[in-house]
Amino acid sequence: MATATAVVTAVVTVTAAPTTHKSTGSESILDGYNPAEYMPSNPIMLFIVQAIIILCVCRAMHFPLGYLHQPRVVGEVLGGIILGPSVIGRIPNFSATVFPKDSIPVLNNVANLGLILFLFIIGLEVDMRVFFGNWKIALSVAAAGMTFPFALGAAVAHGLYHQFSDEPGTKPIAYGTFLLFIGVAMSITAFPVLCRILTELKLLSSPVGIITLASGVGDDVVGWVLLALCVALVNAANGLTALYIILVTAGYTLFLFFAVRPGFMWVLRRTHSLQDGPTQGVMVLTMLMMLGSAFFTGAIGVHPIFGAFLAGLICPHEGGFAIKVTEKIEDLMSALFLPLYFTLSGLNTNLGLLNNGITWAYLIAVTIIAFTAKFVGCACAARLNGLVWRESFSIGSLMACKGLVELIVLNIGLQAKILSTRVFTVFVVMALITTFATTPLASALYPPSYQKKIEAWKRGEIDWDTGKPIKDGSASSEDMELRRKNRGPGEIRNLLIYLRLDNMPNTLAFVSLFGGKIGEFKTKLHPQHEDKDAAQSEEQARSVVQVHGVRIVSLTMRAASIMTAAEVGELSAFDPVLNAFRVLGQLYNLAVSGEVVVTPEDSYAEALITRAQDEQSDLLLLPWTETGSLTESPMVSKNTIEQRLRSDAYIAFIKSALDTASCTTAVFVNRAFSGSLEQSPLALTRRMIQKGARRGHQDQVTEVPISDRSHHIFLPFFGGPDGQAAAALAMQLAENVNITVTMVHYQVRIEGKASQDPIIHETGLYTAEGKVRASTSTPSDDDYFVAMQHTLAAGLRKRVTFRTVYSYDPVEDAVKDAQNEVGQQGNGGDLILLGRHVEIVESQTTCLGLVADVLLEKDTKASIVVVQARKD
Repeated sequence: MATATAVVTAVVTVTAAPTTHKSTGSESILDGYNPAEYMPSNPIMLFIVQAIIILCVCRAMHFPLGYLHQPRVVGEVLGGIILGPSVIGRIPNFSATVFPKDSIPVLNNVANLGLILFLFIIGLEVDMRVFFGNWKIALSVAAAGMTFPFALGAAVAHGLYHQFSDEPGTKPIAYGTFLLFIGVAMSITAFPVLCRILTELKLLSSPVGIITLASGVGDDVVGWVLLALCVALVNAANGLTALYIILVTAGYTLFLFFAVRPGFMWVLRRTHSLQDGPTQGVMVLTMLMMLGSAFFTGAIGVHPIFGAFLAGLICPHEGGFAIKVTEKIEDLMSALFLPLYFTLSGLNTNLGLLNNGITWAYLIAVTIIAFTAKFVGCACAARLNGLVWRESFSIGSLMACKGLVELIVLNIGLQAKILSTRVFTVFVVMALITTFATTPLASALYPPSYQKKIEAWKRGEIDWDTGKPIKDGSASSEDMELRRKNRGPGEIRNLLIYLRLDNMPNTLAFVSLFGGKIGEFKTKLHPQHEDKDAAQSEEQARSVVQVHGVRIVSLTMRAASIMTAAEVGELSAFDPVLNAFRVLGQLYNLAVSGEVVVTPEDSYAEALITRAQDEQSDLLLLPWTETGSLTESPMVSKNTIEQRLRSDAYIAFIKSALDTASCTTAVFVNRAFSGSLEQSPLALTRRMIQKGARRGHQDQVTEVPISDRSHHIFLPFFGGPDGQAAAALAMQLAENVNITVTMVHYQVRIEGKASQDPIIHETGLYTAEGKVRASTSTPSDDDYFVAMQHTLAAGLRKRVTFRTVYSYDPVEDAVKDAQNEVGQQGNGGDLILLGRHVEIVESQTTCLGLVADVLLEKDTKASIVVVQARKD
C-alpha cells in the first residue's frame, strides 16, 4: 500500500510540475514568469531582449562616430566590446543574465543567417566588369596589396604560432595552415566598407576611386578563395581529404558559372525580371539558390558563407538586376542581422587579455605591418602605373581598410579554433584601428581642391608648380570664362538644367523657348544636289544654345545605392528622363547633352554648382519641386501640392545653390506652364464609381491640345544686377516669335514730387508696413533700361513694350500689374520674370526674394522665374 501511494504521488507530482512553468510558449508575467530568463523551450523571449539591447547600444555608438565619417561596423564592434567582458560584462551577473552561455547558440544562428545574406550581397556588389575594365593597373595593385602583407604576415605568424598556439580555446593545427590564415587576415581588404568610404568621400567616379574599387574586387575574390582553402585544410582529417575538398569546391564553382548561371539567366529573361525587376517567384528562386549553395559548401567542409558569396557572383548586373535584389533584402540584413553578428565579435573580444608586454608588442607589430605593408605595396604599384605619388598614397590608405570583412575572417578563425581569444582580440583591435584611420587619412591625402588641380593638370590646362593656365594656343578654361563674361549678360549660350521627374514636362517646355520655333524645317535635298558650302555657312550662322541636363539620384549608405553609383555610366545611357530630354534638342534646335549624378541629398547644390563650373554654363536653371520634397516621390497628394512652396528641405537646397553659384541662376516655379491637368483625380470622391462618373473623370484629366502656343512675359524691373540679368534673359527669350514681353520700370515717387521730376536716388524705400528696403534706381539702371529700348531690334518692337511707373509702393503696384497682365489669354502659359533682389528685405527669411514671395502668395496665374545675376 505504501508503495502504491508513493507511485501515485510521484505521478501526480510529475504531471503537475509543468503547470508551474509551462513549456508551450504561453508563459505570462502575470503568472510571475520572468521573460528575461532563458528557457530552452522558449528562447525567443530572451533573444528579443538581447536584440533590443544590441541595436540600442550599436546605434548609440554609431551616432557620434557618424560625425567622424566612420563606417557603421566600427560602432557595432565597439558596442559589442562595451557589452562584452571588457566593460559592462565586468558588472556582476550581467553576462550571465543578459547573455547566458546557453543562449549564445540561438543568437549565433540568427547572426550567421545574416552573415550568409551579407556575403550574398557582397557577391552581388562585386562587378567583375570594373576589374576587367581596368585590369592592368587593378591586377598590379591587387597583387602587390596581397603579396606584401601576406609575406610580412607570414613572418609575424611564426612568433604568434609559437607564443600563443597552446592557449585555451585552440586546437593543434599545422604551422602552414596557421601561416595561411594569418596571411589572409593581414592582406584582405574590406570591399563593402571601402565602397562606403569612397561614397562618403565622393571618390567613386574619380580615378583613385575607380582604381581602388577594381583592385578591391580582385583582393576580395582572392581573399575569400584563400580563406576557403584555409578552412578546408583545418576541417580535413588529412591532406588527401583537403585535396578532395579543394577539387570539389573548384568543380562546384565551375558548375555554378557554366551550368546554373545560364539556366538562371533563362528564367530571368522568361519572367522579364531583367527589365522589370525580380518577381516574387524569382526572389524565392534566388534565395533558394543562395541557401542551397551555402549548404553545399558547408557540407563539403568549406564555410557556408563561401557558397553564398558564389551565388551572389553569378547573379547578373544587366538591367540593374543585382541592384534590385539588393534593395529587397539589405535593409533587414543591415538593420538587424549584421549588428547581431558584429556584436558577437565584440562579446568575444576581451581587452583584459592585453595584460602583458609581449601581447602589446604583437598588437603594435600586427597593426604596423598590416597597415604599412598594404599602404606601401599598393602605393608603389599605383606609382609604377603612372599615377602621381599623392594619388598612389591615397590608394594605399584606402586599400589598407580592414573593416567587417576582417572581422568575418577572424570569427571564422575563432570558431575553427585557429585563434585563441587573446590573438583574436589583438586582430580585432588592429582591424578597428586601420578602419578608423582610413577615412581621415584619405581625406587629408586627396582633398577636393587637390582633385581639381590634378585633373586640370592632367588635361594640360595648368602648370603644376604655379597653378596658372598654360597658353598653348587653345582656349583654356580661364580664356573661356573671360570670353563668356565678355559676351554680356544677355547672351546665354550654355545652359545647365536640373532635371526632375515631377515637373519635367513644364520645365522642358520652358527650356524649348531658347531653341528654334516649331515647324522651322527645311526641305532636305539629296546629297548629290546639296550645296555643301551653303549648308555649312548656314550651320555656322545659326546660333545654337547648348543645354546640359543633370539628373540627380539620391545616394545613401545602402548597398543598392552604392551599386547604382558605381554603375552610373550605364544609368546615364538608359535613363528615361535623359532620353526624353535628348529628344528636346532634335525638336527645338538645341545642342543637348545629359548625365546622371549620384550624390547625397545634402550635396545636391554642390553637385549642380560643380557641373555648372565644369560646363562653363551661362545660366543654371533650377525647377521648383512639385511634390513638396527634395526627393522625387511618385506619391503626390493635395496636401503635398499645397505645401510644396513651404518645403524646408527644398528651400535649403535652393538657397544653398543661390548663395554659392557663380553663374547666373534662375529658379523656375511652375504654374501650369504649357498646360496641365485641370483637376487631380483625388478631387473625385471614392463613391463615384458609376460608368458616367468614370467617363466624367476621364474628361476632367484629359488635356486638350493648345492651339495658341504663345507666351506672354511680364517683367517688373527694380534695377540692380539681378534685375538687369532678368531683363537680359527676357530679351533673349523674346527672340522666339511666340513670345511677347511687357517690361515695367518701377521708380520711387517721393511725397510732394511730381511724377515727371528726375529720379530721386535714395538709400531706401519703405512700404506701409515699414519692413521693406529696396534699392532704388541708380543711373546705371536708368541707362540700362533706356539702352534696351534704343537697341531693340526692329523685329521685336511689336512684341516688346516698355513703360516706367512712379510709385510710393513699387512692390504692391508690381503685384497688381502682374495680376492684370498675365493669365488673361488662353495661350500656352504666361511667365513673370524678375530679379531675386535679396537686398530688398532686411531679414534673411526669404529664399526667392520679397517680390516673388508676394506673387506666390497672391496665387498669380503665371509661372515665375526668379533670376540671380552671376557673381564676378
